[in-house]
Amino acid sequence: MLCAPVNAARLESWYFDQAQNKLNITTESGVRPRAFLINNPTRLVIDLPNTDLEGNTLRQTYGAAIKEIRVGKFDANTTRLVVELAPGYTVQPDKVLIQGDTSSHWIVNFSSIERIASGDSQSGEVKTPVQVGGISPFAGVVPLGNEITQLSSQVRSLMSRYRSLDPGLFFIDLETGNYVDYNGEKAFSAASTIKFPILIALFQEIDAGRVKLNETLTMRRDLVTGGSGTMQYRAPGTRFSLLETATKMITISDNTATNMIIDRLGGRNKLNPRFRTWGLQNTVIRNLLGDFKGTNITSAKDLVRLSALVANNQLLSNSSRARVLDIMRRVENTSLLASGLGRGATIAHKTGTLGVILGDAGIIQMPNGKRYLAGIFVRRPFGDRRGREFISQVSRTVYSFLSQPRVAQK
Repeated sequence: MLCAPVNAARLESWYFDQAQNKLNITTESGVRPRAFLINNPTRLVIDLPNTDLEGNTLRQTYGAAIKEIRVGKFDANTTRLVVELAPGYTVQPDKVLIQGDTSSHWIVNFSSIERIASGDSQSGEVKTPVQVGGISPFAGVVPLGNEITQLSSQVRSLMSRYRSLDPGLFFIDLETGNYVDYNGEKAFSAASTIKFPILIALFQEIDAGRVKLNETLTMRRDLVTGGSGTMQYRAPGTRFSLLETATKMITISDNTATNMIIDRLGGRNKLNPRFRTWGLQNTVIRNLLGDFKGTNITSAKDLVRLSALVANNQLLSNSSRARVLDIMRRVENTSLLASGLGRGATIAHKTGTLGVILGDAGIIQMPNGKRYLAGIFVRRPFGDRRGREFISQVSRTVYSFLSQPRVAQK
């Protein structure tokens, strides 16, 4: 009988991006994988030591070069993932790149899967170790520090008082790279936080010259929807400037405005691949707004990744970045992250609300100029006000901790 190891991590989720041949592995707490290749057929075996798995062995089949991925328990202390290539394909050990962007999120990148030339197959089973790299900069731009254990303990203490809530959160100090992570990679219904990446995609198109800031959009009847916003009460055929539409999408979370922007950008089939290129592995648009069933998804860490790229001038021109941040500082819903900040602090963010979901993510700047990034989601009983209280208290706890001068955060 297999027993769960004491103080074990837990495999939280895994996701294989077929378009990029990337496997994302997320654990509840930090682990360091071990990996090796086996031939005939070619399989990449990834072991997660001291990691538990809920449920039975999982098996997901794919097409093309990757035949299937299996996830199960190897022994009492190890969860194993096996990526089996399709017959006739192989990969060299130096073409498998394994790196983490935190100690609880590892990315396996098959940089070159090759056809096996006739007569090249080896007889017998051969196991070849695969090197596992270190922790790469978060989002490729923020050198990662350490988990802030004291702050993590305070946040977990708060969670123990809100047992009816299911949170996912990620905060990172841009000055030190130190962070707090709890279910940061877990996918939640995005609600209106999906409007944040849509806004960035819009201004990328403006920077590229494919969309003009001074153009006008027509509100078609098929784009009008209920929920938040005021544009739904205008007559179909009404024309709005692009800038007004984008601003309403963010500041008052106008759903109709969002649909008009999605439409102008070519729809979800254009936007979702773009999100992937930014490294947002859990962010997907499946339906237009208002998406009251919560089919559009993202994660706290995905939105913090996006904030990191914006804050470090990676995605937008200086003028577009300034305009985006100005719009996001004018969000009218101040009941979530904003409610926990101290006097003089500013936040450029986007909130999201559904009956069972609350979310908020953005860039916070303290009066002394210090900046940190925040992303948080809470699944709650329908309409439960404790969800707002929890987010506000987490925000206040993080702000209070980071605002204190200290030599090092541990």
